[in-house]
Amino acid sequence: MMSHKKKDSAAETLKILKVMYPDAECALTHSSPWQLLCATILSAQCTDVRVNMVTPNLFAAYPTAESLACAQQEDIEKIVQSTGFFRQKTKSLISMSQDIISRFNGELPQTIEELTSLRGVGRKTANVIIGVAFGGDGVVVDTHVKRLSKRIGWTKQTDPVKIEQELMYLFPRNDWTLLGHTLIWHGRTVCMARSPKCMKCPINNLCKEGIKRMTAYESAANEKIIPLESVDRIKLDDHNCL
Repeated sequence: MMSHKKKDSAAETLKILKVMYPDAECALTHSSPWQLLCATILSAQCTDVRVNMVTPNLFAAYPTAESLACAQQEDIEKIVQSTGFFRQKTKSLISMSQDIISRFNGELPQTIEELTSLRGVGRKTANVIIGVAFGGDGVVVDTHVKRLSKRIGWTKQTDPVKIEQELMYLFPRNDWTLLGHTLIWHGRTVCMARSPKCMKCPINNLCKEGIKRMTAYESAANEKIIPLESVDRIKLDDHNCL
């Protein structure tokens, strides 16, 4: 069982991140739940910026699940090629759209069980759809959330499903969706994988890794081993960059 102290610290951390990122939201451009699902599938191992460059052409050519369900593999591949793993992503887009038409009467399902039955849709993607498209509650565990959750000290798990479960216990349901958004934004702007800006981080006193690094920085600075103002250039060991 997690202690009340850990929950209180987590609540304070999220409170600070909410203030820091008041506009935190899903960065994938979309105008419907189906479009968001397509974009999220394409975002695997690809930046949101790149996906947002690709999807306007995809949705202009195939504006509905019905049209994409009937598309030719090679035609879709040409459009999404720059997102990487484009052949598998194309198969997922077509198969997913076909299932929506044949199994769900053209409507995107709203439960995690049904969503994850679609090709190319794992728990992370399903939680994105539930939280963003349908206003539900889901904890998205992507690479940023996984990395920050371990660094801060909220979990020791490496399996995304177990991390999701621990975060669900640690935070109230109505914070689940926003938790993912704020951690993702923080991971992109401050707590990067290899060069985190711990000196500038507003939660460094609540973060297990932050406290450790700040203590080391201050000790090194006092001993004049390194100038304190240059510590942000120090990189984490590889095992802390996962």
